[in-house]
Amino acid sequence: MSIRVLLVEDESLIRWSLRQKFEERGFRVTEAADGAAALEALDAGTFDLIMLDLKLPDMTGLEVLREARAHDSDAVTIMMTAYSNIETAVEAIKLGAFDYVAKPFQMDQLMLTIDKALETTKLRREVRELRRQLNEEFGIGTIIGRHPSMTKLFGIVQQVAKTGVSTIFLRGETGTGKDLVARVIHHNSDRAAQPFINITCTALSESLLESELFGHERGAFTDAKAQKKGLLELADGGTVYLDEVGDMPPGLQAKLLRFLEERRFRRVGGTKEIGVDVRILAATNRDLEKAIDDGQFRRDLMYRLNVVSIFLPPLRARGDDIRLLTHHFVTRFATEFKKPVTTVEDGAYERLLAYDWPGNVRELRNVIERAVLLHAGETLTADDIAVGRVEERPWEWDIERIALPPEGFDFEKLRRLEHHLLEQALVRTNNNQTQAAKLLNLSRDRLRYRLQKHNLL
Repeated sequence: MSIRVLLVEDESLIRWSLRQKFEERGFRVTEAADGAAALEALDAGTFDLIMLDLKLPDMTGLEVLREARAHDSDAVTIMMTAYSNIETAVEAIKLGAFDYVAKPFQMDQLMLTIDKALETTKLRREVRELRRQLNEEFGIGTIIGRHPSMTKLFGIVQQVAKTGVSTIFLRGETGTGKDLVARVIHHNSDRAAQPFINITCTALSESLLESELFGHERGAFTDAKAQKKGLLELADGGTVYLDEVGDMPPGLQAKLLRFLEERRFRRVGGTKEIGVDVRILAATNRDLEKAIDDGQFRRDLMYRLNVVSIFLPPLRARGDDIRLLTHHFVTRFATEFKKPVTTVEDGAYERLLAYDWPGNVRELRNVIERAVLLHAGETLTADDIAVGRVEERPWEWDIERIALPPEGFDFEKLRRLEHHLLEQALVRTNNNQTQAAKLLNLSRDRLRYRLQKHNLL
C-alpha cells in the first residue's frame, strides 16, 4: 500500500517541488494551501505523514497540529518553517511533531528524516494492531459464562485489574481457566504494555527454579558461566504468573515469602539487593489447608499470597454455561478445521450436562475439538460426544496394517493428535508430570520435551 501524505504549505512552488519528489517515490499526495483545507482533508481521510508549514494564511501550523493529533495519533508530522526558533520547535515537539525542519531544504536530508518518520508511523500502527489482537484474545469477554458465580468473577477480575494490588491468588480445580484469568488481569491493567511471564513451579528442580526466578551471578554454580537475570527482574513493571505455586519446593517458599514482603531479592551467588515492581499472580489447584497440615506448604506464605483471592468455580457447578462454552468451542474449531459443523443436537447437550467434568473447561474443549475434528456433517450428535471411559477394551493400533491413502496424508493431524493426548494425560493425572509420563509410556524428560513443543508447560 502506498504512503499517504498530507502536504500543508501556502507556497505553491514548495508544494510542487515536494509533490514531485514524493510522487517519484510512489507516495499519494493530498495538497492543502491553508489550515482550513488541511482540516477538511483530515476529516476526509487518514494519512501516514503530514508535512506542515508553521505559518499559514489563516492559522498557525501548531493549531493544525493539535487537530491532526486528535484525528489520528499514529500519523507523524514534520513541521516546516523559514522562521526557526527554539521555543517554537520545543512547543511543536511537545504537541507531538516528529521533527522540525528549516527552509530551504536539503532534499536528501529531508528524505532521510521522512524515512525515519514513516518507520515510526509503521511501528505505532503495528503496536496498535497488536494491542487490538491482545484485547480480542484476552479481553474480559474472552472469559465465557453467564452463571452467577461467573458474573461475580467478572466483577472481581475487572476491579483487581485496574487497581494497584500487587499480589493476587487464583484458586480452583485443574482446567477451570486460571491461566486465562491471569492473562486477562494483566492485559486489562496499566501493566499491559510490560512483560507477562509465566513459570510453572513444578516444571523445574528447586535449584533451577530459584535460578529462573531470581537469576544468578557468574560462577554461582558449576554451569553458571555468565550472569543471568531472573524472571522477576525481566518482568519489572509487568506481571509474573506462578502456576502451581502450591507445589513449590519448601526451601524456595521462604525466599518467595521474603520477596513478597520486601519486593527485593538477591541473585543466586550474589550480594546486591535488587528491587523490582512486579505484580505476582499465583495459582494452585491444591488444597493448601491440607498441604499446610501435612507440612508441605508454609502457612505464612499462604497468608501473604492471599491478599486478593479469586476462586474459579468448577464447570459442573456452572449449569447452562456448558451449553454456552460448547457453542463457543464448536464455532472455534469448525472455523479452525474448516468443518461444516454449526449445531449441536439436544441429545448431545444432555450427555454433556450429565457428565461431571473432572478436567473442567479444558476437558470440555478437548471433547468438542475431537468431536468437530472427526465429524463430517453439520450437527453434532450424542454419538460424537466421547466423555469418560470411551472404550472398555485396550486402545491399540495395528501399525503394520495402516496404509498411506492414495491422496496422501496430512501430518498436521498427527501433531493435533499428539497435542490432544498430552492434554488428556495431564487432565487425567491432575497435571502430575511423572504420572502422565507413565500413562504415555514416556520418560519424564521425553514428556517434558513434548509438552514444551506443544506449549503445554
